[in-house]
Amino acid sequence: MDTVREPLIVLDDALRVVVASRSFYRAFEATPQETEGRPLYELGNGQWDIPALRILLTEVIPNHTTVEEFEVEHEFPTIGRRTMLLNARKVFYEGNNSTSLLVAIEDVTDRRTLEREKDEILREKDELLRQKDLLLQEMNHRVNNSLQIIASILLLKAQTVQSEETRQHLQDAHERVMAVATVQEQLHPTPFGTQIEARNYLTRLCESLATSMIVDGRPVSIRVDADEGSTTSEQAVSMGLIATELVINALKHAFPDGRVGEIVVCFESSATAWRLAVSDDGVGISRRLPDANIKIGLGTSIVEALTRQLGGRITTSLASPPPGTVVSVTVARAA
Repeated sequence: MDTVREPLIVLDDALRVVVASRSFYRAFEATPQETEGRPLYELGNGQWDIPALRILLTEVIPNHTTVEEFEVEHEFPTIGRRTMLLNARKVFYEGNNSTSLLVAIEDVTDRRTLEREKDEILREKDELLRQKDLLLQEMNHRVNNSLQIIASILLLKAQTVQSEETRQHLQDAHERVMAVATVQEQLHPTPFGTQIEARNYLTRLCESLATSMIVDGRPVSIRVDADEGSTTSEQAVSMGLIATELVINALKHAFPDGRVGEIVVCFESSATAWRLAVSDDGVGISRRLPDANIKIGLGTSIVEALTRQLGGRITTSLASPPPGTVVSVTVARAA
């Protein structure tokens, strides 16, 4: 017993101390004279005089039970307030019929202190996260209101100017502000770095675009065809803006003169890349590309800039079967 670093004591069937290890005497600053032969519950200032512990220990020998990590927190007379774990087993002696009770005592005061400090840190962290979420919600609300105000001002201004070119620029600016507001609203409130499920995100985004942009009974619909893939919240912002610009572009140019048609927003995902494609069954690329404004328009420039920012590539092609146009953006996933 004296070779074991953990405090140990051996009790007889009456719970009197038969012998204790040197580590026990060192840990509790006790002596053999004041320990051996005395009942466990009389040691020190009665720190082990715990009814529940007494019941457990008295059942170990007759009922072949054990005591597992019984925790005692007490103000010990010489070492101060400590937290101890007790484990007890019955001991058999070969050659005779006597049995004893071996009690191991582990000082877990420092461990419990660290656990309490950890719990307090976690509580403080949870409170800070709660406050951060409230601030994010408030910021989101204010940003959304500000965007709506800016969009309304632009629209009002477009209705008052005399120049048709200026009116068109203001209306374009209004559409871009509304596009940013729509994307921001669909991602609210999403923490930075969160994985965004593409199907739900694009579906909500396109429903919002259809409500705001397909008016006056226009016979054009928007449909989402997306798999189960996802992307990070920061990439989802750019992906949403790209989808919005491509949908706006198709609504403007693919269905002239009240033409009936459909715009399909497709998302495909793999382990190495994701692909966003916006296709339409409108007049076709041959009718759209010759217009210089389409080639270098604001929407096209925005899509190209966002694609470069994502490190992706953009392709434009004829729909199959024609007529119609397909614009796709492919972005490699980070290794």
